[in-house]
Amino acid sequence: MNNYQEITEARKLLELPESATMEEIKAQYREMLKRWHPDKCNENNDQCLEMTKKLISSYKIILEYCNRYRYSFAQEEVAKYLSGQEWWIERFGDDPLWGSGKKTE
Repeated sequence: MNNYQEITEARKLLELPESATMEEIKAQYREMLKRWHPDKCNENNDQCLEMTKKLISSYKIILEYCNRYRYSFAQEEVAKYLSGQEWWIERFGDDPLWGSGKKTE
């Protein structure tokens, strides 16, 4: 199995979308563990234990991938993740009609 397939299977097991923040990954992992943990699971205990092991393994695969990921700090990449307010100020700045009305320095 290649790296992409392994990561994709781990992502699907954790029920993650194709893109997610680290916060979303951790929250989904915790949610899945709550559902499948043998102490709380309503299914067969062996099935719950097996699923818990798979979830932990999948989470480790995802974290390993995220820890090796190279982040881009290029202006074009950073601009993709502006907040709504930052986007507005970048476009309209101190324009009296559309902007914040404040001069930016």
